[in-house]
Amino acid sequence: MRPSFRALCSAVRAAWRESFPLDGRDVARWFPGHMAKGLKKMQSSLKLVDCVIEVHDARISFAGRNPLFQETLGIKPHLLVLNKMDLADLKEQQKIIQHLEGEGLKNIIFTNCIKDENIKQIIPVVTELVGSSYRYHRGENVEFCIMVIGVPNVGKSSLINSLRRQHLRKGKATRVGSEPGITRAVMSRIQVCERPLMFLLDTPGVLAPRIESVETGLKLALCGTVLDHLVGEETLADYLLYTLNRHQLFGRPWLLLAVTLYRYVQHYDLGEACDDVESVLKRVAVRLGKTQKVKVLTGTGDVNVMQPSYPAAARDFLRTFRSGLLGPVMLDRDALQRSPPADPYQALSPRDV
Repeated sequence: MRPSFRALCSAVRAAWRESFPLDGRDVARWFPGHMAKGLKKMQSSLKLVDCVIEVHDARISFAGRNPLFQETLGIKPHLLVLNKMDLADLKEQQKIIQHLEGEGLKNIIFTNCIKDENIKQIIPVVTELVGSSYRYHRGENVEFCIMVIGVPNVGKSSLINSLRRQHLRKGKATRVGSEPGITRAVMSRIQVCERPLMFLLDTPGVLAPRIESVETGLKLALCGTVLDHLVGEETLADYLLYTLNRHQLFGRPWLLLAVTLYRYVQHYDLGEACDDVESVLKRVAVRLGKTQKVKVLTGTGDVNVMQPSYPAAARDFLRTFRSGLLGPVMLDRDALQRSPPADPYQALSPRDV
């Protein structure tokens, strides 16, 4: 007797991990609390500032935002820019906005600073925010000064460069990199617009002194807010694999059996989806020719054996994900689905099957 679609989906679903093992992981070691100096410097510069733009990664719209920003810099008008929208799964964008509005954030713009998407929305919003707020001793100043803040590697410097391209037709004013820690000090004012005359202050990335959970730490690390070796490339690759499989599972459950729709399966030509990171990294290493010599002691002496390089495969897996080649992902999907239906298949219509 041929098994039903529901039975087949349940069988595949049972083989996937329901949660990621977090025991024994020391998140404090990944995110050392050494960024207080940068926050104090931002506070001391507040008297020169009319508005604060907080930049965050759209893939983690909620996780990892530094709560100290609101506490210490919240006296100024605030705009949240969710950058890297091209890498984020925004099918439930309205839900994301509603969730953030529930946290008191009323001014939100999604951007892609590489392609300058939605960048032209920022200056008008900032101008309106500043115009409708009391500027204290800055009331006579013609120019606006805006402070750009955020955790490391979310695109603060890229945003400044993008604004300059759009409004001044000028090139880079700040260094940009794929690793955290490029901006190390509150910089001089950088002009980004002529009318109105507007300057931005770039600032170093500042993480919260205490990350709320290990899983939040893993999400931040996947987005490159810390150097990979602090967490471990293979640990991050394992969490990425778990995330990609879960994303496919709950995003489009009726496509579970079409394994070629898993983008990592397609990209590396793996043949089938898998939830075991060692197996996946082994196949990725073989596929890419990433091997290493290992000495094996035998009864007749040492023998050099070529083995797959798991660290090299993990690095390629992470790099491919961060470049968007494995598809858009919403790492905070769990926050949007606090109350999923008891049976995820009950919402499927016959035509979906």
